Amino acid sequence: MNKIILAVVGLPGSGKTEAINYLMEKYKWPKAYFGDVTFDEMKLRGLDINEKNERFVREDLRAKYGQLVYAQKVIEKIKNIKEDTNVLVESLYSWDEYLEFKKEFGDSFKVLAIYSSPETRIKRLSSRPVRPLSREEVESRDYSQIENLKQAGPIARADFTIVNEGEMGELCSEIDKIVSTLIK
Repeated sequence: MNKIILAVVGLPGSGKTEAINYLMEKYKWPKAYFGDVTFDEMKLRGLDINEKNERFVREDLRAKYGQLVYAQKVIEKIKNIKEDTNVLVESLYSWDEYLEFKKEFGDSFKVLAIYSSPETRIKRLSSRPVRPLSREEVESRDYSQIENLKQAGPIARADFTIVNEGEMGELCSEIDKIVSTLIK
């Protein structure tokens, strides 16, 4: 395979979205977003986009097709992208999804973990303009994502880790260093 499949992982508030947006803008890499599987299915079913319908569709797809349905559909989308185009993966969470991607893409599949301390993430998430979270909500979400989604596995097995405790410029600089090793 001539392309790199780069999943960006991390706990809420670590800077995943900022990293993805920066990579898309600077390097023009397309992204395959797990959430699009839900939105695509909602459109097929003629459902309004809202939290209730999103949850229903997510649960329904997994009940009908298994826990790996999202990974399988995202893999299918990636395979339809031009062969030599590097692709970003957003919202890969679970260990099983990680293993499915590794099985499908082998050494072309790379993981970039963005790490920020709980205190830094709490500050970011409590002050964000949309859907701010309290300290208790952040902790509860962390525990749920680690225990229920098995999110720690992909973070622990990441090929690259950036500690994101500073400004956006520092994060971008670290991302550029990693990309330079990937596209040599």
